[in-house]
Amino acid sequence: MQYSEIMVRYGELSTKGKNRQSFISRLNGNVAKALHEFPNLTIRPKRDRMHIELNGEDSDAVMHRLSQVFGIQNFSPSVAVPKDMDLVHEKALELMNATVPEGSSYKVNTRRSDHSFELDTNQMNLDMGDFLSDARPDLVVQMRQPDFILRVEVRREAIYLSTTTVQGAGGLPVGTAGKAVLMLSGGIDSPVAGYYALKRGVEIEMVHFFSPPYTSDSALAKAKDLTAKLAPYVGSIKFIQVPFTETQEEVKAKVPEGYLMTVQRRMMLRLATAIAENRGALAIFNGEAVGQVASQTLESMVAINDVTTMPIVRPVATMDKNEIIKVAEDIDTYDLSIMPFEDCCTIFAPPAPKTKPNLDKTRYYETKIDVEGLMNRALEGIKVTEIKSSDHFLSQDRDLIAELL
Repeated sequence: MQYSEIMVRYGELSTKGKNRQSFISRLNGNVAKALHEFPNLTIRPKRDRMHIELNGEDSDAVMHRLSQVFGIQNFSPSVAVPKDMDLVHEKALELMNATVPEGSSYKVNTRRSDHSFELDTNQMNLDMGDFLSDARPDLVVQMRQPDFILRVEVRREAIYLSTTTVQGAGGLPVGTAGKAVLMLSGGIDSPVAGYYALKRGVEIEMVHFFSPPYTSDSALAKAKDLTAKLAPYVGSIKFIQVPFTETQEEVKAKVPEGYLMTVQRRMMLRLATAIAENRGALAIFNGEAVGQVASQTLESMVAINDVTTMPIVRPVATMDKNEIIKVAEDIDTYDLSIMPFEDCCTIFAPPAPKTKPNLDKTRYYETKIDVEGLMNRALEGIKVTEIKSSDHFLSQDRDLIAELL
């Protein structure tokens, strides 16, 4: 079926009162970025819904990308027909034949914004119902919970017909809840945390620590590919790579083994805070789950959080690992996350890290390293990249990836 447009219905935006227009404007911008690969589209945001004119673009490809944009309740591919009832009948039958199987139940639902049109909503429902009863006697009219709804929209420029409603991603348009940074490792949890942040309307920038030569270019590419997996939900995401080799080497040389991980993560959190403040972010998100590893006990969190007053949000904090894995599979980050490229969180991990580090001891051991100098040099070496959903960084090594998986 050749569709003319996709009609988008908003999600939670209906509850936003006076802020509704700013939310719609943000959603419009996010949709435009998410659909940047389709140059012929025309996007027309209205107060109650958004209309995306396809102008010959592939409707299936557009809908696939649209299904990942937060702030959309659902959408329908539609056919535009001139306001001539003979043509409306013809196109409606063609659409029903293409999408509604024999024996299905259906009803007609008309919405009329052009009140100058000759038929009102009830008259249009009756007209279309009578026509389809004759043209498709194999179908059953059912007012409550039918298998299909023929939606008829009478607008000023044309009449739009649709029979399919696709569920959107829900949530809020990314950017309407402020900006934060996400501490992105190469593991399973942090991309899931990023997904949940985006779903609640938070614009995120990825902060990834890398430690060459201890971590490989493949580990860095993997983190960028994980970012690209989340990019469709917003269009593009800034990726901030932070050199961490010198810091890790100094911590390993001067801090007792049991406190290596605690002091290392305090340095990461300091750097994430400095980056967030420099880039206008209001909070730090991470993928910590309570009790999952030594650095994620409540005692460890107290010792690590000691270095910042910036809010730290942990979307997966109370989830079981299997629950996190299920979400990672759903958002297609799991296979990338389990690829065995070590990140800087694991390369210097001690065999017996403290699960209940003492805060006073942690502060004392940290005096043995040059905190200010290490931070300044790391911040001077950061590199910022904008990553889109179409970007791929490990794809050139497909044989290796297939072998690893």
